[in-house]
Amino acid sequence: MSVHLIDDVPEGLTRRARSFIGTHGVKVDVRPVEENRQWWLERDIPAAVIDRMAAYQQRWGGLLLPPAPLYDGGPKYLDPDSPEPDSAGWWFEAGMQRTAVPYGFMISPSGEFGVHADKWAPLHATVEGWVESLALAHHASEWATQITRLVGDDVDGIELDGYEPVREVMGLADTWWRGPDSLVALYTGEATALDFPRARTALIYSGLDDWGLHGGVDPVDD
Repeated sequence: MSVHLIDDVPEGLTRRARSFIGTHGVKVDVRPVEENRQWWLERDIPAAVIDRMAAYQQRWGGLLLPPAPLYDGGPKYLDPDSPEPDSAGWWFEAGMQRTAVPYGFMISPSGEFGVHADKWAPLHATVEGWVESLALAHHASEWATQITRLVGDDVDGIELDGYEPVREVMGLADTWWRGPDSLVALYTGEATALDFPRARTALIYSGLDDWGLHGGVDPVDD
């Protein structure tokens, strides 16, 4: 597998995420979607679905980033595969797992990024949201003076009065919250997908100054 430095960071991301990708990301070689187009067409996979996968690969294919705090690190690298339908439409794999986890990382028919096991758990409204969450987790872990981990019912005790959602992560099952001197990440994707409430997890990054809270993202724009 060939590995390359990144010289074409995707647009439409915050400065924090672009810096994260440019500094910590690499690209690996992937097999072009177009090589499988005819094979998929012969198996009644709609051309529009293959087009979606090709567009996803054009933007994200081969991107390998540092591991996520949960989901056993998330996809090893981003690349589409395994289109499959259900009553909602066509899904495809967002990227192969780093380790053996009991779910797949998927892109939904409406473009959400999430995990699919017995149930579907959309983590972020877009792939960009997932990448932003990785960048924010990396940034917060570097600047926090303390990181507290809560699981299961202990998550219910978190008080978020005075906190605002971090909009750039486009959170669904997973959300980030910004307070006066801390960031709170709430992860409920595994709990939802596996129907296992005790898997709910929160990470609280405390002792942050303004740079730690925003990481170069203008508070007016984030």
